[in-house]
Amino acid sequence: MSDQPLRNVIIIGSGPAAWSAAIYTSRANLQPLVFEGAFTEDNRLKGTLPLGQLALTTEVENFAGFPAGDLSGYYSTAFDERKAAEINSTHHKQGVSGPELMELMRQQAKNFGTEVITDDIVSCQLGEKPFVLKSLSGKEYQAHAIIVATGARANYLGLESEERFKNMGVSACAVCDGALPRFRNQPLVVVGGGDSAMEEATFLTKFASKVYIVHRRHEFRASKVMAERALANHKIEVKWNSVIDEVLGDEKKGVTGVRIRSTVDESQTEELDATGYFAAIGHTPNTDFLGGQVETKPNGYIKWTVPFRTNTNVEGVFAAGDVADDNYKQAITAAGSGCQAALDAERWLASQGHE
Repeated sequence: MSDQPLRNVIIIGSGPAAWSAAIYTSRANLQPLVFEGAFTEDNRLKGTLPLGQLALTTEVENFAGFPAGDLSGYYSTAFDERKAAEINSTHHKQGVSGPELMELMRQQAKNFGTEVITDDIVSCQLGEKPFVLKSLSGKEYQAHAIIVATGARANYLGLESEERFKNMGVSACAVCDGALPRFRNQPLVVVGGGDSAMEEATFLTKFASKVYIVHRRHEFRASKVMAERALANHKIEVKWNSVIDEVLGDEKKGVTGVRIRSTVDESQTEELDATGYFAAIGHTPNTDFLGGQVETKPNGYIKWTVPFRTNTNVEGVFAAGDVADDNYKQAITAAGSGCQAALDAERWLASQGHE
């Protein structure tokens, strides 16, 4: 039995969906508890450290309300002196960065009374109410309602050079990063052969001088329409039967190219000049801790069981952000669904007599 107080709502995650849900539930006096994740080596390697995927990005140019400009003066009033100094020491002065945006959302949630615990939820019991959740540190917590906002981690090839140049030309989101200055009018590389790779490559042609698609087979697994669209684009060149051997670059310039290796004759290699490398080999929703108790789609994303609502198949459990979104996967849509989940949870709690 947990020695912790029974909570109205526990929110699991620390990206825009989680913090938006926290802001709304805290303003509704539901006294939410947020598990933002733990600072572990395993989380670092998976890209699931606190503050979510946006903490792994640099400039965020497409989140409404943050145009380019120097926010350093604002940060000195939004945070305490220590945190303001920490953020200003790395502020790009070109708008808002991913980590800065997440720190602002986190602070806003805390301002309304959200309790934050820096720990992972590793398992849960959803078969009866109240729900019971167990943390990495071994503690148990109980809640009437749960909002799952744990996001989805990008899949990479696992190369050491990929890890070295993340945020320095290596990305897993063309829509998020493609318009950044380092990618404009430059050759870029997209890895993959599915619909996501076709979509990413086609999108990048708006900014790049040339886009290479590197695919390990002799034909795409993408839908025929998506593949034909990419193949018809004069800016796209496909490197068939090829894999990435290494991402090339240096600490000053970041990514400068890639070395690819033939899957037909492994002795054959080729170097491609590029300032950007985009992994388009899918995402993995962070749902392991649910133990299969929440229904998911065939691709692993949590299934919303009520049209236009964030309800899951477990009454009292709601899902928000990229853990349930296999389509848009943007910070602003995640934030919107976090708001939805908070309102859905608030109304459900009221219907159950928990206010």
